[in-house]
Amino acid sequence: MTANAPPIVFGPVPSRRLGRSLGVNNIPPKTCSYTCVYCQAGRTIRLDLERRSFYDPEVIERAVGARLDLAATRGERIDYVTFVPDGEPTLDLGLGRAIDLIKPLGVRVAVVSNGSLLWKPDVRDALARADWVSLKIDAVDELPWRRINRPPRRLSLDQVLQGQRAFAACFTGTLATETMIVAGVNDGWRVLDAVADHVGALKPSVAWVAVPLRPPAQTWVRAPKAAVVERACEALVRRVPRVGCLTTREPDEFSGAGDAAHDLLAIAAVHPMREAAVADLLKKTGADWAAVDALVEDGRLAVVEYDGQRFYRAATTQPVERR
Repeated sequence: MTANAPPIVFGPVPSRRLGRSLGVNNIPPKTCSYTCVYCQAGRTIRLDLERRSFYDPEVIERAVGARLDLAATRGERIDYVTFVPDGEPTLDLGLGRAIDLIKPLGVRVAVVSNGSLLWKPDVRDALARADWVSLKIDAVDELPWRRINRPPRRLSLDQVLQGQRAFAACFTGTLATETMIVAGVNDGWRVLDAVADHVGALKPSVAWVAVPLRPPAQTWVRAPKAAVVERACEALVRRVPRVGCLTTREPDEFSGAGDAAHDLLAIAAVHPMREAAVADLLKKTGADWAAVDALVEDGRLAVVEYDGQRFYRAATTQPVERR
C-alpha cells in the first residue's frame, strides 16, 4: 500500500455510543493486534504489534473535510469523526497527526481501540489527542483473554493492563470501556468480577457491556444468557458511575457519498449490514440490487447468515499472517 492511497471514510453511520458517526478506516484490511473470535469485521489477516505508516494524515484530513462539507450541504448531522477501522487504529503511526489535523474542522474526534498497545508511550500520546476514547476490555485473566482476543504469543497481559492504567491516569478527554461477553468463554462470574475491578480502577465515564449481534469471525460464537449480562452490569455499577448495555441493534440509518459500490464496501468493511439496511442505502444512492450482486460475484462482498438474518460484509478470505 502506498502512503498516498485514499483512506476509507464512510458513513455517517448510527452509533449507540456516539450518535451519528463519520467513520475513518485508517488501517489496511484486517491488520490488527488481536484476532478476536467475535470480530464483526471478520478474521484478522495480519496479526501485528508494530506500528507503521499506512496513509498520509493530510490525505485523511482532506477526505474527512470533503465528507463533512457534503454532509453540511445535505443537512446531515455528524456528532463525531471516529477512527474505527477493521483493525486496530493505534497501529497507524500517523494517528496522532491525523487527529490534530481533523479537530480544527470543528468536529469532535473519537477512537475505538482494543487498548492492547497502550504500554507504548507513543500510542498513549496519540490517543490522548482525541476527545473520546473507547478501550475494549473483555478479560483480565490470562486464559479467557487469550481465548477471546487471541493476541500474539509475545504480547503480555500485564503489559496491556498496565498500559491501560497509565493512559487512564493521564487522559483528559472522555474515556469509555467496552466488554464483549461470549457464551462459554468470558461469561463466568469470577472473570466478570475481575474485569469490573480493572475497569473501575480506570475510572471511565461509562462502561459498556456488549454481546455479539452481527456475524462473528468464528461461527460458534454466541451471546450469553440475559442473566450473565445483568450480572456483569451489576458488577460494574458498583464501580463505575454509568453503565450501558449494547444488547440490541441500532437503527439501520446509513449514509454515504452517493456511490453505491464504494459506500457499501466502505461501510461493510467495518460494520456488517443487514439486508434491509443495504436496500435502504441503495435507495438513497439511486442504485438497484445489481450493484450488490456484482460485488458478491467479484468476491468483494460476502453474504453471511447469523442469528436468522442475512448480513453483507466485506470479504476476507486470506489466512492470518503473524508478525
